[in-house]
Amino acid sequence: MDFEFGPEDDTFRREAREWLGAHLAGDAAEGPAWERTLGRDGWIGLGWAADAEYGNRHATLTQQVVWAEEYARFRAPARLGHIGENLLAPTLIAYGSQEQQTRHLPGIARGEELWCQGYSEPGAGSDLASVRTRAVRDGTGYRVTGQKIWTSLAHEAHWCFVLARTEPGSVRHHGLSFLLVPMDQPGRIDVRPIRQMTGTSEFNEVFFDGAEAVDVVGGEGNGWQVAVGLLALERGVSTLVQQIGFEEELERIVALAVANGAATDPVLRDRLVHQWAELRTMRWNALRTLGSTGDPGAPSVAKLLWGRWHQRLGELAMQIRGAAAAAGPGAWSSAYELDELQRLFLFTRADTIYGGSDEIQRNIIAERVLGLPREQR
Repeated sequence: MDFEFGPEDDTFRREAREWLGAHLAGDAAEGPAWERTLGRDGWIGLGWAADAEYGNRHATLTQQVVWAEEYARFRAPARLGHIGENLLAPTLIAYGSQEQQTRHLPGIARGEELWCQGYSEPGAGSDLASVRTRAVRDGTGYRVTGQKIWTSLAHEAHWCFVLARTEPGSVRHHGLSFLLVPMDQPGRIDVRPIRQMTGTSEFNEVFFDGAEAVDVVGGEGNGWQVAVGLLALERGVSTLVQQIGFEEELERIVALAVANGAATDPVLRDRLVHQWAELRTMRWNALRTLGSTGDPGAPSVAKLLWGRWHQRLGELAMQIRGAAAAAGPGAWSSAYELDELQRLFLFTRADTIYGGSDEIQRNIIAERVLGLPREQR
């Protein structure tokens, strides 16, 4: 793919920088307020269909990359609306009805409707075909009963898209449906934060006890097709944003190695160079595949690359710090405190598991790309 930025992209970059500079000066809003600020000025949904108007501006693929790069470089607040904007919205555009699009896309574009993803379960993590959450018809809708886990930002979300089994007795990927569930259902939905090693709790357990689902996307029983289509959307422009964050982490670790003398160790210096070179390779691979369609292996290759790379970066950070890595700023107090690099190391332990484990990604490449026989179960 010939991926070059043109004059229109440069103009768009200046506009993005000016807007971010103006709105991030001083005490910038965060959380839901920041989402509404982005939505008010049309910065949500840049990659949605150009022929529909939901209050968002439309941008070319290169302009979407420009916005993502500048957003990351300005260290703008973490997005609460990522799941709705980049996962649910493209899925509704691809598989949803016009009524569903009209109902949900404007609220996402305004930053007023936040979503979470109800996929993983205690017995169905990367293997989503083992989903046991069930839904039964109740008039024009469904009643959902079951448990989801590792549900990012469920404590902030207004809605959840849920993969549930709507056909009694069905197995594996048959009989699943993609349901839209409002989260404000006291007594029927219970959200419980999961405290991690890092001390944070952005992940949650979600328990559904006869919760009402108002819509099914793609038709009853077609949930597997919709869910797989959504997962393919999960790697895209957001991968480039992620890599800018990786670059900043690497620069911070290099600076630390220079400051404490670790960079004079030839082994550690060699590892730093390898991390830098691999990051450049990942960027060009992401740009190369960004405009391609129908490649079932591209998302899996990208996940395998960055998951292991980021884990090695966390390990390298601890080695460069030496013995000091074992003690945090709260070492002599009762508070559980970690600095940035310690959080990096601990959180990256999960990089090869969440979003589809490495084993699942290798199976996808082997079976769907290379045409190898399916693994016996």
